[in-house]
Amino acid sequence: MSVPTRLPRPSTPPGAAPPESYRTESKLSFGVVCSSNINRSMEAHLVLGNAGLRVESYGTGTQVRLPGRSAMEPRIFKFGTPYADMYRSMATNPDDAAFFTRNGVLQLCRRGAAVKVAPQRWQDTPNVGQHDIAIAFEERIFDAVIEDLQRREPSEDFKPIHVICLDTKDNPHEAQLQGQIALDLCWLLEAAADDLMTQAPEIVDAFEKERMTHTPIKVLYQLCYL
Repeated sequence: MSVPTRLPRPSTPPGAAPPESYRTESKLSFGVVCSSNINRSMEAHLVLGNAGLRVESYGTGTQVRLPGRSAMEPRIFKFGTPYADMYRSMATNPDDAAFFTRNGVLQLCRRGAAVKVAPQRWQDTPNVGQHDIAIAFEERIFDAVIEDLQRREPSEDFKPIHVICLDTKDNPHEAQLQGQIALDLCWLLEAAADDLMTQAPEIVDAFEKERMTHTPIKVLYQLCYL
């Protein structure tokens, strides 16, 4: 079994912009971040990208770790390994292909290959300062993004980056739910693009309070500069 380097872009549940916020090109640039850049951040990358927002996705882990045949036997890859190569390595025989189809890993690799070539590591990416918003999907990843931004040499522009955490369990079902929640938040921020410094903290606070009424979610916010 094999997978081409690029696949047709998967479809997603409706994620169109609200009419009052629609633009042919989004004003803001979004970075979405999880641990291995294969589940949570890739779901958000797909949903936000299909909705017309400018977005890139990343991981903060030291390696890309995928579920294996047991908790003690994860499949591990280096960042930069093409998703198509990961797929092929886990579909070399019918038994492996069947197992990694059942546990959902092959589907994650296929989705990744449809969106971009390979997982990227946030800390190894030189131009993360292009993003206005960075959304992390776990508190420790939120902390890692902030720590990395504080360690980097400041740019001449010393540009603000709004770092947000939407805490999400690392499984495909939760990632799909949070992808839509992230999109809702991103459209609110996009609508406030011209006054983001003032409005972003208020938007995030109001968003958390609104979400807590029906879907409890831990939301964190930190303003950084790079």
